Amino acid sequence: MIIKNKWFLNYFKKNNVIATTIFPFIIFWRGYYSDVDLSHERIHIRQQMELLVIFFYLIYGLEYLIKGIKYKDFNIAYENISFEKEAYENESDLNYYKKRKLLSFIKYF
Repeated sequence: MIIKNKWFLNYFKKNNVIATTIFPFIIFWRGYYSDVDLSHERIHIRQQMELLVIFFYLIYGLEYLIKGIKYKDFNIAYENISFEKEAYENESDLNYYKKRKLLSFIKYF
């Protein structure tokens, strides 16, 4: 399910974020997005499903915190979260989310 929502507009503009995924929703803050943007978020949907959603957020948050401390920069930390690395590396393959192997994000730790 795809939701376009301007409520997130200020946060997204400030942080240059196009969308967020909160299972089962993909929320875009603007009226347009590319196939690559959608592919990226679909990868996150798969990651969340395989970790029963709650474990995705626990691991994501913990990894973000640890890498934020490590790099002393939370933008760099975000770029190095395993879930994000997998999604960014494979977002151009518009069918990747359909064929990815279970727990594929692990190789990006």
